[in-house]
Amino acid sequence: MSEVAVSPVPMPAKRRGAQLIMLALAVLIVMGAYANVGLAIDGQVPAGMLTYGLSLGGLMLAAYLVLAKFAPWADPLILPLVTLVNGIGLVVIYRLESAPMKGASATNQIIMTGIGVVLFAVTLLVLRDHRALQRLTYTAGLVGVVLLISPLVPGLGKEINGARIWIGFGSATIQPAEFAKIALVVFFAGYLVAKRDVLALAGRRLLFIDLPRARDLGPVLITWAVAIGVLVLQKDLGSSLLLFGGFVVMLYIATQRTSWVLIGILLFVGGAFLAGQLFDHVGARFDAWLDPTNDVYYGNADICLQDPPGDPMCSKSYQSMQGLFGLGAGGILGTGLGQGHPELIPLAFSDFIFNAAGEELGLTGLMAILMIYALIVQRGLRTSLAARDPFSKLLAGGLAFILAWQVFIIVGGVTNLIPLTGLVTPFMSQGGSALLANWILIALLVRTSDAARRPPPQAIQNEGLTQVFQR
Repeated sequence: MSEVAVSPVPMPAKRRGAQLIMLALAVLIVMGAYANVGLAIDGQVPAGMLTYGLSLGGLMLAAYLVLAKFAPWADPLILPLVTLVNGIGLVVIYRLESAPMKGASATNQIIMTGIGVVLFAVTLLVLRDHRALQRLTYTAGLVGVVLLISPLVPGLGKEINGARIWIGFGSATIQPAEFAKIALVVFFAGYLVAKRDVLALAGRRLLFIDLPRARDLGPVLITWAVAIGVLVLQKDLGSSLLLFGGFVVMLYIATQRTSWVLIGILLFVGGAFLAGQLFDHVGARFDAWLDPTNDVYYGNADICLQDPPGDPMCSKSYQSMQGLFGLGAGGILGTGLGQGHPELIPLAFSDFIFNAAGEELGLTGLMAILMIYALIVQRGLRTSLAARDPFSKLLAGGLAFILAWQVFIIVGGVTNLIPLTGLVTPFMSQGGSALLANWILIALLVRTSDAARRPPPQAIQNEGLTQVFQR
């Protein structure tokens, strides 16, 4: 009996078609919002609407084609959801540019989106099996730490807006911590797979909690020390919180021990409080959080209205207060796209784009945006549950959590729930480093999803034989 050549069965065409329809719908929603801004401001559809629409649609079609070819079993919802939130950010930036607001540029954002899609495609093309990253565990850890501390190198690092989180090459600047978070998630996943049995061992019992052994606290203490060092030396509360929170949660996923989470919370809160007492620049952020309506803000309005504000304390509280005023002005339904004054919020196109969107879209619009993020995270966590090996589970879970944690940190900061940080809203905020890094993160999630959802080889072979006999 002659052998029958069987080719791998791709994702069903109906599912790929549904993905393409959702992608087109996302682009149409973005273009509708874009037209709404132009009609509200000038009474006519923006002249560049066709250019932006074709650019965004073309980029996402290219991403879809690469995904369909090289990751056909990947989750079909992730790319349309990311397209929608990326497009909403583009609309808000265009609206701020039309205000006009210095620094806002929709053209630059669409260019950086294009580069991000290229990196998305390259990641899928080069990384055919994400499990190969497990062999690079310690290399990824080294790369992550080097990227994290590179802004401290004299002559390379640059201090902008009070935080030393940038490296510069001439007029170009990069925020390396955005790429470091991906490398460190890879390191944490590989390390915890190798050490999870040891880290899961219990030591003494305190009340109802089984504490880990003292000898196993080393990795947590080292990560804590690096996080506090970033907070103190780089004045970067956001990256510090993102790094340590990500490690603790991945440690919990690997060991299922609640004690690690409690220890992590106590260590970070204690370290941050101590840093706030010892270092003025850290304490200023906490003071602005606890009392944004401080005497500096109300007593020296002229200083606060300078660009930049003449008092460091005022700069922190002024940003927070203007952002809160914007959310208050938006109310439940918002003022309408193009009909508010989000340009009055400092850095509305970057750190405070969530508040700018909230003023014109209202609480209803913000809840819809948060639901989009929640769906992306949910698809990532679902991928983690479906993964067949421990490394894939930790990698997908870590990437999904890092995205969710970053959204919480920035939204919590601009709504004064937690101290303001230097992070930006993923995919929405203007800026190259964060946008590029997050597109790479999505590519890794897509690659992991493709492996998790792909049927076992025997099932594929049986399906292929069925198709042959049906012919």
